[in-house]
Amino acid sequence: MSTQTLGAMIASLRKEHGMAQLELAEKMGVTDKAVSKWERDVSCPDINLLPKLAEVFDVSVDQLMRVKSKSQAGGIRKEAERIIVLAFKAVALAMGVAVLVLSILGSLDMRTGFTLLGIGLVCVGITLFSGQASGKDS
Repeated sequence: MSTQTLGAMIASLRKEHGMAQLELAEKMGVTDKAVSKWERDVSCPDINLLPKLAEVFDVSVDQLMRVKSKSQAGGIRKEAERIIVLAFKAVALAMGVAVLVLSILGSLDMRTGFTLLGIGLVCVGITLFSGQASGKDS
């Protein structure tokens, strides 16, 4: 029950109680179109209706509200992964630019050059691996 959206929760509870959308709408004092929008996560019930909705389904408001919104289901994690991959790409680019600039200026020793290129290659490898692990091309 804790991984459903509020709309899925309402639809599930309504079906468990053998109610049609129209029947729930009449009990709640709204239209069946409003109930349909709730269940499709197009809109949410007014906050003042939540206690009555919980009472109709014989659950607590807390149980009714133990839901995930669609945007929270994976959006934050995906955004964090995207930022991390972007950071690794930036580091790889910075290492390449550093090697190029230092070599042009004639102030790059062999050990530093290999270290910078190694860091850049590791970052490139991580971004390529993360793209394959998630099933998409980087």
